[in-house]
Amino acid sequence: MSTDVSSSSPALNELSAREISEAYRDKRLSPVEVAQAVIAHIERCEPKLQATWLFRPEAALEQARASEARWQRGEALGPLDGVPATIKENIATRGDPMPAGTAAVDLKPATADAPPAARLKEAGAVIVSKTTMPDYGMLSSGLSSFHKLARNPWDLSRTPGGSSAGAGAAAAAGYGPLHIGTDIGGSLRLPASWCGIFTLKPSLGRIPIDPPYMGRAAGPMTRSVGDAALMMQVLSKPDARDSMSLPPQDIDWAAYDVTPDHLRGLRIGLLLDAGCGLAVEPEIEAAVEHAARLFEKAGAIVETMQPFMSQAMLDGMDHLWRMRSLVDMKALRADQRAKVLPYIREWAESAAEFSGEHVFRGFSQFHATRVAAVQACARFDYVISPVSPNMPAAAEAPSPTNDPLRPLEHIGFTVPFNMSEQPASSVNCGYSASGLPIGLQIAGKRFDDLGVLRVSRAFEQIREPQRPWPVLL
Repeated sequence: MSTDVSSSSPALNELSAREISEAYRDKRLSPVEVAQAVIAHIERCEPKLQATWLFRPEAALEQARASEARWQRGEALGPLDGVPATIKENIATRGDPMPAGTAAVDLKPATADAPPAARLKEAGAVIVSKTTMPDYGMLSSGLSSFHKLARNPWDLSRTPGGSSAGAGAAAAAGYGPLHIGTDIGGSLRLPASWCGIFTLKPSLGRIPIDPPYMGRAAGPMTRSVGDAALMMQVLSKPDARDSMSLPPQDIDWAAYDVTPDHLRGLRIGLLLDAGCGLAVEPEIEAAVEHAARLFEKAGAIVETMQPFMSQAMLDGMDHLWRMRSLVDMKALRADQRAKVLPYIREWAESAAEFSGEHVFRGFSQFHATRVAAVQACARFDYVISPVSPNMPAAAEAPSPTNDPLRPLEHIGFTVPFNMSEQPASSVNCGYSASGLPIGLQIAGKRFDDLGVLRVSRAFEQIREPQRPWPVLL
C-alpha cells in the first residue's frame, strides 16, 4: 500500500469547519452537499485506512437534511450545525454498543449519549461515523481484537497511533473537519503527532465526560487550532454526570486567534529529555529544537529544562494499570478472556504476582508524577517538548517496543500532564526524512486551556508551511 499527496484546491471534505459554517451562512453550500462529499471520500478511502466503525451514510444524510432545513429557516443551532464530525468509539452514543476496541465485550446498546457526544448532537453536527480504537484503549496503535487495523494515511504501513487511532487517521485523511477522541496517557496527542493534526488534551474536567477517571480527558482532533477552538465552545459546556468536571466558566474561546507577537516575553521551558522510557530520536529532537528557535525569534524566552519524570514513576503507573486490567479481565467469562488481544492479556496477567504493597507503591507514583510536573513547570508560562520520542511504529505493532513488559516507554512526555491535570496540545512542527509528521507538545498551567490554544495558534503561524495532506490512492 502507498499514499501520494496532491496540491490541488481543497475538496468539500477538506474544508475547515469555519469555512463550511461561513458557506452555509452565505448559502454557498448546503449541509447535504458537504455530507455527500465526506461520505463519498470515506467510501473511497476506508478499504485502505479502516478508521471508522458504525459508518452510516443514510443516518448522516438524514441529519444533514435536518440541518439544511434549519439553515434555510434561519434557525441554525450554531456554527457547528451541519458540519461533519466523528466520535471515538468509547464515547457512548445512545442506541449503539460500545466494545472499547475488544472482542471480549458483550455488545449492548448505550442508553444515553455521553457528554461529548451529546454536546455535538445538540450543536447540530452531522455524525458521519464513530472511529476505531485498540483493546480497552491501552495501546498507542490501531491494533484491535474487534476492529479492523487502522493505518496512518501518511504511510499505510505505519500506525496512526492510539488509542484515538481512527480519529487521528480520519482527521488527517479528510473525513470531515471535526473529530473527538480521549486521552489518559497520550491517546489524543500521540495520534495527533503521528498523523500531523492538532489536538488539545484539556485540563481535567474542562470537557465533561462519563465515566470520568483519574487523568481521563476528551478533546478535539482537527487539522487546525481554529477548528479545535470552535469545538471547545461546545464540548466545554457543563454536564452534571461528570463528578470530576470543572465549574462552568465563560471562556471566550474565539479569543484563541492571536498573532505571533503574542509569544513575545513568554517564558518557555524546553524539555528534550523525558527522564524515562525511550530516547528521543534525532529527527524528532532536531524538529523540536528548531521549534524552540522559532519561539525565540518571535520574542519568547526559552530555557532548557531538566527532566522531572523517572522510570519509577512510569513503571508505577504501568503496574497499577496492569492490576486494574487484570481485575477487569478476571470478571470476564473464560470465552471472553480468550478473545482479548494476546498482547493486552499478557500485559495484564503479568500483574498476578504483584503484592498489595507493590500495587500501593505503584499507585503512589501517580501523585508523585503530579507533584513533579507542577513543580517543574511552575517557573514557566508554557513548556514545549516532543509529543513522542519515536516515529510511528509498524501498523501491526501493538506498541513501539512490541514488548508487553515495556509497553509505555513512549509516553514519558505526555502522561505527566494527564496526572497533573494540565492542558497540553500537539501541533505539527516538521517532518522526518521519510515525510512522516512530527508533533510539538505545548503544555500550560492547570486551567489555562485558552492560553495553550493561543500559543499553539501563534506557533501555527511561525512554523514552516505544512505539506499537503495525504491523499489515499
